[in-house]
Amino acid sequence: MKIGIIQQHNTSDTTSNRNRLIEKIAKLAHQGAELIVMQELHDSLYFCQEENVDNFDLATAIPGEITETYAKAARDNNVVIVTSLFERRAAGLYHNTAVVIEKDGSIAGKYRKMHIPDDPAYYEKFYFTPGDLGFEPIATSVGKLGVLVCWDQWYPEAARLMAMRGAQLLIYPTAIGFESSDNDKEKMRQLNAWKTVQLGHAVANGLPVVTVNRVGHEEDPSGQTRGIYFWGNSFVAGHQGEVLYCASGTEEEETIIDVDLDRTERVRRWWPFLRDRRIDHYKGLDKRYLD
Repeated sequence: MKIGIIQQHNTSDTTSNRNRLIEKIAKLAHQGAELIVMQELHDSLYFCQEENVDNFDLATAIPGEITETYAKAARDNNVVIVTSLFERRAAGLYHNTAVVIEKDGSIAGKYRKMHIPDDPAYYEKFYFTPGDLGFEPIATSVGKLGVLVCWDQWYPEAARLMAMRGAQLLIYPTAIGFESSDNDKEKMRQLNAWKTVQLGHAVANGLPVVTVNRVGHEEDPSGQTRGIYFWGNSFVAGHQGEVLYCASGTEEEETIIDVDLDRTERVRRWWPFLRDRRIDHYKGLDKRYLD
């Protein structure tokens, strides 16, 4: 499958951000992309650097005007699109939601981010209710997509459950970067850990991984920090953790990577991890901690 990824530096102009994405979708589709994946909360700045109730105005109904915008892009370009939106479910109830748009413009499914961080500059618990749709792959014309979002990428349980339910690839729209006060060595440790844990998901499940991150500096509106330098490095990995493509750490990119989904069968025959799981001895994984 030919997978297009869009790594973008956003501004405060949501209309401009969206229009640039639409143009890039058309460009990648013209080049043969069958599936296009975008970064987390791709229409706006990463507003979670501060706790501000006015930012709830950025949320959108699903379905609604914004999903229809991307539905038209999918129809016009005959491509499946993985979006990442700030969902207004009801007054006072919001989610960080990935919506998958089918080639005909219909909504194939959605995933509400399950793991919600609450760290300096990533105050997501203020905005997002944890997801309630579970770890369910979304069936599309190009395959069953195991769509997760950002902080979910650190949890092997999420990747495993997607794999066990038949996902053919793991997809992570992402917004992560460097805190400016960290030294260079610490920044590299964080970046390498981020890549390594996701490559581990590919290996452990025999599935390709598609991770699309933001790029560029975004100021902290509160002035409490010097903002986030989103580290880009969007990447696609194969079934054995081999990196098929890694984007720039500083520049916008849109490109296509060819991924062989049929390779899952061969890799899982060589490394039958699902066969050898000791499901009779995993009691306790549903606990917070075992004292």
